[in-house]
Amino acid sequence: MCTSDYGNQPIAVDLADTATASVAPSPEIVEELVSANHILFDQGVVDAFGHISVRHDKRPDRFLLARNMAPSRVAAEDIVEFTLDGEAVNANGRKVYLERFIHAEIFRRRPDVMAVIHSHSHSIVPLSVVKGTRLRAMFHMAGFVGQGAPVFEIREAGGDATDLLISNNQLGRALAEHFDGHDIVLMRGHGSTVVGGSIKQAVYRAVYAELNARYQLQAMQLGEVTYLTEGESRACVASIEAQVHRPWEMWLEQARARRR
Repeated sequence: MCTSDYGNQPIAVDLADTATASVAPSPEIVEELVSANHILFDQGVVDAFGHISVRHDKRPDRFLLARNMAPSRVAAEDIVEFTLDGEAVNANGRKVYLERFIHAEIFRRRPDVMAVIHSHSHSIVPLSVVKGTRLRAMFHMAGFVGQGAPVFEIREAGGDATDLLISNNQLGRALAEHFDGHDIVLMRGHGSTVVGGSIKQAVYRAVYAELNARYQLQAMQLGEVTYLTEGESRACVASIEAQVHRPWEMWLEQARARRR
């Protein structure tokens, strides 16, 4: 059962553990998830809000996500295991993110996805609310954005009086449906969610989605924008995303140096 931490504003919830832990994830994947939280904060993708999850490396029907807290402060002991229903395995009384259903339902719908990032990165939010203008790939580092990221309109699934949060499995499923054929989905008036085949790839995409949005907003003020073609987008993903370890290693070094 979930109970609100802030009255009628259920940003964080108490969640009783309803599933049994069976096998622990590898320490390496937990460490990488912790580092990803720090990197996303350092790179301006998340602030006090936002979260990243990873599919359990030994139980594909489970995923790992930090307890409710600011990403910059996450440590290994803050990682909680969840089922694909969003039920906690080992919260042990710790408050968890309300929007864990984003992660649960995407992992359920997309077995190829290994990591999910939800953020409110600043340049993307304007593109989630302007009709007729979509986030589109406009430089080679963001080919994964493609010809236009879909926008999730929560009113279609939850009516016109929600708080825009993905607060249950039904809303999570409605969002996850937008990931058929897409690796980034904008959420109207809220932010975006990005997926990847690894933590490193998802972090890369979240950082460069924000940069692409920033460049797109700047370019649109100057005149007509030339976007990547579908073929260019695919080619850029194939060649450049084979090198996601390069920025990851740099960002990781910076994150560790800042936290010594």
